[in-house]
Amino acid sequence: MALIHCQFFSEVLTLSTSMTVILPQQTTNQIGMINTAFREKHPTLYLLHGFSDDDTIWTRRTSIERYVAELGIAVIMPQVHHSFYTDMKYGNKYWTFLTEELPVLARSFFPLSEKREDNFVAGLSMGGYGAFKWALRRPDQLCAAASLSGALNMATHGKNVADERMKNVFKLIYGDREIAGSEDDLLSLLERGNLADDPKPLLYQCCGTEDFLYEDNIVFKEHCEKTGYELTTDFGTGSHEWGYWDNKIQDVLKWLPL
Repeated sequence: MALIHCQFFSEVLTLSTSMTVILPQQTTNQIGMINTAFREKHPTLYLLHGFSDDDTIWTRRTSIERYVAELGIAVIMPQVHHSFYTDMKYGNKYWTFLTEELPVLARSFFPLSEKREDNFVAGLSMGGYGAFKWALRRPDQLCAAASLSGALNMATHGKNVADERMKNVFKLIYGDREIAGSEDDLLSLLERGNLADDPKPLLYQCCGTEDFLYEDNIVFKEHCEKTGYELTTDFGTGSHEWGYWDNKIQDVLKWLPL
């Protein structure tokens, strides 16, 4: 595998930013590793970070590079700060960056497949929210999305948060507008997606039963059942920590329709 720390300029964000990239490489002599590259343009997993982290965190806290080596897929890990993958009221347009600019730029830099069936997204916590929002709002771009301990009920979560710092963050992101019923509300997106004729991305959801976001994940699961949206779930012992995510990202990779 090739591990690349890529600094570049974003026209959407009007600033220099970064992404961490893993690219497939066919090797035969690397001790302890089986590396595979199947084709010229690689299937791609966009892997999203959580609230307190950045584009390097998945490679620092998990063995993601080793896990994808045999799969022949590229991994694109962007940097979005505290944006919740949203076009912020008082800040930058991170939703536009993620869904419009990033794929085009990444494909101009690296040999990545443009085909919907070759593109996937996954993320943890804030990134789980971003992954499902991307899949539900732009089903034409992705064929599968996975949330690990995702913040999946933002309409309620944003209102009920007690920490003053987080209240200020949500104020910067959403301003005074109501999240419920908007395009930033995953529950509302499920209802709209169920009525649309667009192809529906596969969804995978996992969350530990000791996680502070567990109840929000149950609400999302029940809403999928209510709307008839197909969802693969994995609930079991676990909390909001990297040991859980390092384990579960391996299950996500096995689930992906490669």
